[in-house]
This record gives sequence, C-alpha cells and structure tokens, in this order.
Amino acid sequence: MKAVNIMIEEHENIRKMLKVIRRYCYRVMNDDDIDYEDFYKIIDFIRNYSDGLHHAKEEDILFKILGEQVPKLANNGAITGMLIEHDLSRLYTSNLEKALEKYRLGNDEARLDIIANAIAYTDLLDRHIEKENNALYRFANNLLADDIKTEIDKRCAQVDLTAGEKGVQDKYLSFIGELEQKIK
Repeated sequence: MKAVNIMIEEHENIRKMLKVIRRYCYRVMNDDDIDYEDFYKIIDFIRNYSDGLHHAKEEDILFKILGEQVPKLANNGAITGMLIEHDLSRLYTSNLEKALEKYRLGNDEARLDIIANAIAYTDLLDRHIEKENNALYRFANNLLADDIKTEIDKRCAQVDLTAGEKGVQDKYLSFIGELEQKIK
C-alpha cells in the first residue's frame, strides 16, 4: 500500500526528531546552555506532524478500516495497543509542556520532569514505530483485500494533499533540520 509506505517514511522523520529530543535532554541533564524555547517547537512537531498528520491517518483511516475488516486486531488486540500508546504519547507531551512552564517560572527542579517526559516519549515512540512497521502494517498488507487497500490509499492521499496545501510537511521537516543543526 502506498499509504503504508508514506507512513513508514513519516516514521523515519519522527525518528529523526526523537534523536534531536534525546540530544536536547542530554544537554538539559548537563545543564548546558540551550534554548528551552526549542522544546515548544518539538511539542509543535509532535502535536501537528506526529499526532495531527501521522497518527490521524493511522487512527481515522488505517486502524479504523483494519479493525472493521479484522475485528480480532481491534478487540483488545494489536490496534487497541497502538491506540493506547498514542494516548500515552499525548500524556508525555502534555506533561513535558507542564514541566517547561514550571521551569519558565523558575523551578529548576522541573528540568527532571522535562527530561523524564521527553525521554519517556522517545522510548515509547521508538518501540511503537517498530511494532507498526514490522507487525501492524504487515497485517494490513497481508490481510486486507485490494479494494480496501485502494480505499485506504485514496483517503490517506487526500489527507496528505490537504496537509501539503497548508505546508504541514514542509514546515515540520524544516523544523527537524533546524533543530538538528542547533543541537550538533
């Protein structure tokens, strides 16, 4: 499926950001001079690229259709696990944002929460991506009928087209490059 191939490419972009996040956390741990405002760019990336674009296609299109076609994957199965992990990633992101606000207000100890939530997010997403790439996407390719795959491709292409018209992909891919350069 073309949609799955695009989602795998998006996973690689997300993984680039996960590496950036880890480097920022290392600098926070060492009390290096960094721009903590960059964490807000990271949160923006997570919410609008990882979650808003990528997870939305998975949840609203791929997982929904796959669950309808193969109910055992949805009923306390693989899809349920992926959705729980998506929710956990949202929790870590929200907690990261709260920790940043505490730090901005002068609570130096909040750096621990910045690191904890950012690293928890990176660890979760890295393992999550492996499961999707190597299990769930394969299930979709192997278990779905060709006409269903075509429908998924069509619906995901529309999401990508709309996002492209708004410059979503360009904006967030440039974020990755910008932050990679800053944190070298």
